[in-house]
Amino acid sequence: MKKQLKTDDLYAILTKDNLEGIVVKPYYDSVSKPLKNLPKVEESTHLVAKYQEALEDDAFALLLDENIENLEEKVLFINNKELAEHLLIEEENKYFSLIDLFSEDRKGTINEQLGKELLAKNFNRPIAVDVTLHQNAGASIVQQLAIALAKAKDLAESFSPEILKNLVFRFSVGNNYFFEIAKIRAFKLLFNQLSKEFGFNEVPFIFAETSLRNKSKADAENNLIRSTLELSAAMIGGADAVFTNDFKIEGGNSLTEEISFKQQIILAYESIINVFNDAGNGSYYIEDITQQFAEKAWQYFLKIEQAGGYCEQLKAGAIQKEIYQHATAEQQWVAEGKLKLIGVNLYPQLQITRNINDLYQDDELKPVRWSEMYES
Repeated sequence: MKKQLKTDDLYAILTKDNLEGIVVKPYYDSVSKPLKNLPKVEESTHLVAKYQEALEDDAFALLLDENIENLEEKVLFINNKELAEHLLIEEENKYFSLIDLFSEDRKGTINEQLGKELLAKNFNRPIAVDVTLHQNAGASIVQQLAIALAKAKDLAESFSPEILKNLVFRFSVGNNYFFEIAKIRAFKLLFNQLSKEFGFNEVPFIFAETSLRNKSKADAENNLIRSTLELSAAMIGGADAVFTNDFKIEGGNSLTEEISFKQQIILAYESIINVFNDAGNGSYYIEDITQQFAEKAWQYFLKIEQAGGYCEQLKAGAIQKEIYQHATAEQQWVAEGKLKLIGVNLYPQLQITRNINDLYQDDELKPVRWSEMYES
C-alpha cells in the first residue's frame, strides 16, 4: 500500500476528517478494550409500520396516530398524546409510548401531569425520550447521546429513578453508516452507566427511525437507498425497533409508506440482522469508535449536569446554540462538497437558493434538511 500511495505516511493520506472529533485510523488490527456483547431488550428487532389497513397482515408492529379497534397480538407504538391518554388497553397487545414529556423541547419544562397519567397506564413502556428533533436540527452524535442521557436524568429527578426502567429512547439514524452503528451501541454503554448511578443495571429500549436531514425533494429514489442504509445501521447497532419515514418528502401516499416499510422486511429476511444481539461486536473499527463516542458523550453529559441539567440549559439557550454551531458547520461542509449528496451537491441539478443563515437560528431547535439550501 505504501508503494501504491508513494508515501510512508499512510495516516496523512488515508485519514479522513469528521466533525465529531472522532479519531478514525486507516487500518485496525486490534482494539485496546474489547467489549462484551451489548444486549437488546427485545429478542428480535421490531419492524414498525405506520398503520394502514393493507399492512395489518404483513406488520406485527405498528405505529399509531389514531385509535384502531380490533387489533390483536400486535406491538403498538403510540405516537399521539391524546391517543395515549385515552387508549383502552387490550391484554393481547403490547404497548409502547413514543410520547416525550419535554414540551416538544422548546420550553425546557417537563409535563409532569401527563407523565403521571402515562405511568398509571398498563403500557410496557409508557414514556419516550425523543432526540429525533435534535438530530434533524443538526446535532452531532455526541450531542444526541448526551442529551438523551440528560433528559433521562431530569425525568429520574422529577419522578423517581424507577422511571429509567419505563423509557423508550427514540433516535433518528443519519447517513454516516459506521458512526450510526456506533451511536446505538454507545448509548447502550452510556445508559447502563447512568442506571448504575441509581443502583440499577438497565439496558435501554431503543426505537430508531430514518433521518429526514439527508433527504431531498428531487431524488426520492436516492432517499430510498439512504434510508435502507440507515435501517441497516440501526439493526446492526442493536435497536429494539426500527421505523422508516416516508422516502418521499412531498407527495407521499399509502403506497410510498408501504414501500418504505417493506425496506425493513427485505433487510430482515435477506440478511436476518434484526435477530442478532450485537452484530457489530468484534469489528475493531466499530468497537473503537463506539468507545470514543461513549467517552465524549459522557463528558458532554457531565457538562450539561454541572450547568443545571437539560431543562435549565434549554431555558438558557445553551443547548440550542451548541447544536446551531454544529449544524451550521455541517451545512457548510455540504456547501463545500465535503459531505456529499448525490443529485444535490454531487452531480447537482440545482443551484444554491438559500444560505446557511436563512436556514438556522441559534435560539431555536427545528428540523433542517441539508438539501433545503438548494430547493426553491
